[in-house]
Amino acid sequence: MIPVVYTPIAEKYKNLKKLYKDAITNIRVNPLIGDAKTGDLKGIYSLDIRYNRTNYELTYRISHLDNGDILVVIMAGTRKNFYKELKRYMK
Repeated sequence: MIPVVYTPIAEKYKNLKKLYKDAITNIRVNPLIGDAKTGDLKGIYSLDIRYNRTNYELTYRISHLDNGDILVVIMAGTRKNFYKELKRYMK
């Protein structure tokens, strides 16, 4: 499985609900299961997670290093204003 690191903004979600842990495990097994973003978010993947009729987002990227790939979890949260906050964080 691909190793994983968390950005400071995603760090607070690291020990959250089982659904995030399961999603990250699935991404580690198959990093391309998320939707590839385009435009100013090119290189970032997003995975939709639904729980109790609420849509959550988990964004990540795969960094290619000399000693192998690594999964970087960028941000997680509810859909409301998610991409606006993500773009602001990515600047």
